[in-house]
Amino acid sequence: MPALHANTQQQAHQRRHGRGFWIVTFVFMITMAFAAAPAPLYVLYQQRSGFSALTITFIFAAYAVGVVVSLFLAGHISDRFGRRRVIAPAILLNVVAALLFMVWPDLPGLLLARFISGLGIGMLTATATAHMTELHSAAHPGAGSRRAEVVSTAANIGGLGLGPLITGFLAEYAPLPLYTPYVVFAFLLLSGLLLIVTVPETVNKVEENWVYRPQRVVVPPAARGQYAGAAMMAFVGFAMFGFFTSLAPSFVSGQLGIKSHVAAGVLAFVVFAASAAFQMFSAHWARTMQLVVGLSLLVAGLILVIVSITDSSLPLLIAGGLFAGSGVGVTFKSAIGTAIAVSAPEARGEALAGLFLFAYIGMALPVVLLGLILQSTPLATAVIEFGVFMLALIAVTAVTLARTQRSTHENTND
Repeated sequence: MPALHANTQQQAHQRRHGRGFWIVTFVFMITMAFAAAPAPLYVLYQQRSGFSALTITFIFAAYAVGVVVSLFLAGHISDRFGRRRVIAPAILLNVVAALLFMVWPDLPGLLLARFISGLGIGMLTATATAHMTELHSAAHPGAGSRRAEVVSTAANIGGLGLGPLITGFLAEYAPLPLYTPYVVFAFLLLSGLLLIVTVPETVNKVEENWVYRPQRVVVPPAARGQYAGAAMMAFVGFAMFGFFTSLAPSFVSGQLGIKSHVAAGVLAFVVFAASAAFQMFSAHWARTMQLVVGLSLLVAGLILVIVSITDSSLPLLIAGGLFAGSGVGVTFKSAIGTAIAVSAPEARGEALAGLFLFAYIGMALPVVLLGLILQSTPLATAVIEFGVFMLALIAVTAVTLARTQRSTHENTND
C-alpha cells in the first residue's frame, strides 16, 4: 500500500508539472505575440504622425533596448527567486505597455510602451525557457530536454509571428485599429497571469548569502567556444527578425504600394511561422547538419530579400522571409540546445539570459544601422549595404562554428 500511495503521488506530481508545462507555453506564446503585435501598425503611426523610417527604427529599438537592459539586470534572477516570481511581473509589465499604447499613442508614449514591453520580455524569455525545461523534466523523468527545447523555441518564435497576424486582421477589419488590438492582448495577458499562479515552482533550493549582481554568463571554460558560436547564431538570426518586424511593413506599404494591414501581418507571420515549423522539422537532426542547413537558408533568404526590395517584388520578399525564417528557426533552436547543454542546472537561467541578450542586441543594432543608412542613401543601395553587412556576419559565424566543432571533436578524441 505505501508503494501504491507513493506511485499515485508521483503520477499526480507528473500530471501537475505536465499541465504547468503547457500553461507556461501558452503564457510565453501570448506575451511574445504581444511583443511583436505593433509591427503592422507602424504604417498607421507613420500616416498619423509623419514618422520617418529612422523614427520607426527608434521605436523598435526602444523595445530591444528594454529587453537588453532587463536581461542584463534581471534576466537571471529567477535562478534565485523562482520562475513564477519573475514570470508574473513580466506579464504585468506587458499589460502596462498595452495600456500605454491605448492612452498615449504619440511618439514619447510609443517609445515608453515599447521600452516597458521590452523590460517584461527580457525577464520572461530565459525564465520561461528554463521553467519549461524543468517542468518537462519533472513530468517526463529521463525523457531528455529535446521536446522542451522544440516547444519553448516554437512558443517564443511562433508567438512573435502570431502577434502581427492577429493585429493585422484586427487593424483591417475591427473598429479603432490603434486601440482594439491592445484591448485583445491585454485580456489575453491577464488571463495568462491568472493561469501562471497554478503552475508548480521548479526552483525550490534557496542559495544562502546570495548577493545580487548584473548578468554574467557562467559556462565551463571548455565550453566557451561553443557558447560563443551559439551567441553569434542568435545575433544573426534575430537581426533578420528585426528587419521583418520593423521596416519590412513600411517597405510593403511604401515601396510596393500595398496598403493592407493584413498583408503586413501575414508577411511577419510567414517569417516566424516558417521559423517555428522548421524548428520542429529539424528537431532530430544532428547539430552539424542543423548548423550547415540553417546558415545556408539564412544566406539564401537574405539574398532573396535584397533582390525583392531592389526589384519591388512581394513574392520574392515572401520567399526570402520563408527561407530566412526557416534558417533562424533551426539555428536558434541549435543555439538554445547548446546553451542548455553546456550550462550547469543552477546557472541555466543565466546562460539562457546571456544568449537572449546577444539575440536582442542583434535584433536592434543592424536595423538601426539600416535606418540610419536610409536617411542619406536610396532604398536599393541601403538594402544592398545592409545585406553585405549581414552576409559578412554570417560568414564570421560560420567560421567560428567550424573552429568550435573542430576543437570539440579533437578534445573528444583526446
